[in-house]
Amino acid sequence: MIDEVQISRAIISSYYDELLSSLEADVVIGGAGPSGLSAAYFLAREGLKVVVFERHLRPGGGMAGGGMLFNKIVVQEEARSLLELWGIRFRPFAQKYYVASSLEALAGLLLSSLRAGAHIFNGIAIEDVMVRNSKVQGVVINWSAVDMAGLHVDPLTVRSHFVIDATGHAAEIAQVVARKTEGKLLTATGGVVGERPMWAEEGERLLLVNTREVYPNLYVCGMAANAVFGGPRMGPIFGGMLLSGQRVAQLILERYRAQKNNLNQKENQNR
Repeated sequence: MIDEVQISRAIISSYYDELLSSLEADVVIGGAGPSGLSAAYFLAREGLKVVVFERHLRPGGGMAGGGMLFNKIVVQEEARSLLELWGIRFRPFAQKYYVASSLEALAGLLLSSLRAGAHIFNGIAIEDVMVRNSKVQGVVINWSAVDMAGLHVDPLTVRSHFVIDATGHAAEIAQVVARKTEGKLLTATGGVVGERPMWAEEGERLLLVNTREVYPNLYVCGMAANAVFGGPRMGPIFGGMLLSGQRVAQLILERYRAQKNNLNQKENQNR
């Protein structure tokens, strides 16, 4: 016998429990595109509590569409090991160029992130941040449908040690911080510099340089990094996106471990 109410109860209670347990996290990531999911994987794999909020119904950002809806993506040699890590099949196209199904790449990356322990919520947008003592200490969330409908519904908050803006070209979180802190981002202008015209080679090179902290406890990765710091867009080559997620995870892990060591040292001194 199938009981419709039991189905509803199972969905509501399990979702409620996961959301409630995610109100405090080590890292909150805005955007479940390739760089955000890559960061989520590498952070969750190391035992950090990672929560990802994706405003759209489907995670993946621009990855699923490949190039102009031809659902293939290109990855350069430097990121081939990541495809292998996530079990994503690919084939050589030319020297140091590899082609993969954009759908399989998204599926493999999404599954790997979830199995590593990341909590991913789709249909939820980050509309604001919590700033205390000139440091980002959390995010403000609401249903994407509420924003789309133009309804006046107050949001909820999530506390975290670090926040990653992986919202792509729009750099939504950095834009909020720049607007509300009067141009205090760690950029040349103090605000979001803006995305430059397409130049795949230069965009891929600058992407890892631009993947960094942009405001205390706020990091940028993926296309949001180039948009914030003024790098070019790259189109349907995705190696840099995956490597950017790995890079931002490394930076945060270094900070997290250093802070944890300092805390342990202080506790030992007080004993």
